[in-house]
Amino acid sequence: MRGFLAFPILIVLAHPAWADDAAMLELADKSRCTTCHDVHQKVTGPAWIDVAKRYRGDAGALERLVVKVRQGGSGNWGDVPMSPNKRVSEDNIRILVGWILALK
Repeated sequence: MRGFLAFPILIVLAHPAWADDAAMLELADKSRCTTCHDVHQKVTGPAWIDVAKRYRGDAGALERLVVKVRQGGSGNWGDVPMSPNKRVSEDNIRILVGWILALK
């Protein structure tokens, strides 16, 4: 299944201007990511544009962040923990993290 997922991620990474892409924002909203995150401003969690800046050029960021989003955690962006996201499929997490990392 990972090979199949590479295609959507490559499309997202090839088009970093899609910062406000309606399909990605809809997926993020359905996955309840937008309860704590926004593209451009900090809510409870960091703005996704800031996440993209922090991990730009980090070849292993996608895999690490997929695990972090799935399992939850704390300490990378302050004291507020990120809840685990077990109800969101790993495929959708991977697509969303790929999109976030491509933001400019």
